[in-house]
Amino acid sequence: QAVTHDLGQFIPATAELALYSIAFAAIVGVAFGIVAGLRRNKPTDHALRVASLAGISMPTFWIALVALYVGFYRLGWFPGSDRLDPGTLPPPHVTGLYTVDALLAGDLGLAGQALHHLALPALVLAAFNVSLLTRYTRSAVLEVIGNDYVRAGRAKGLPERIVVTRYVLRAALPSVITVLGLVFANVLTGAVLVEKIFSWPGIGQYAYNAAI
Repeated sequence: QAVTHDLGQFIPATAELALYSIAFAAIVGVAFGIVAGLRRNKPTDHALRVASLAGISMPTFWIALVALYVGFYRLGWFPGSDRLDPGTLPPPHVTGLYTVDALLAGDLGLAGQALHHLALPALVLAAFNVSLLTRYTRSAVLEVIGNDYVRAGRAKGLPERIVVTRYVLRAALPSVITVLGLVFANVLTGAVLVEKIFSWPGIGQYAYNAAI
């Protein structure tokens, strides 16, 4: 069987998982980093630093097993495996991303089901990267928050929201964006274990099965 056939079948599943995981990690990690930087040495900052340290320290496979046990087995909030419920036909193939293809087909119920199956593995895969981006964003914010132009903006009476978005965040983001390369690499690395644990039919599980 041609390898290109296998890759065409498994890559879209991994791409969908990676895209949602990176998007969640970028939004939540940057937001947490900004809050921690603006509230330096306050209880919120301490809590986020401890949480980010825990997220970086815990292995992805352990988080996946705990999430599967709690979210699927104990609480029953999330499906345990695969991209759709058993017996459900996938949407007409356009991109290979079930959530996108279902929306293009106008089937909101199927898109919601695909997103429901995607949620738990994507959150597990994002856990390490949320912690990583929180720490990097906090450091970047602390580097620029004491600069003269930030103090000048506050001295002019600008609202704190404007100071944060136009002065602090704009100056801190370039260094944070460079970390997204590490985030992408971490997602691809962690996908092997996450896909195996959640029986996600992606390139990670394909590589694992090929290795054994």
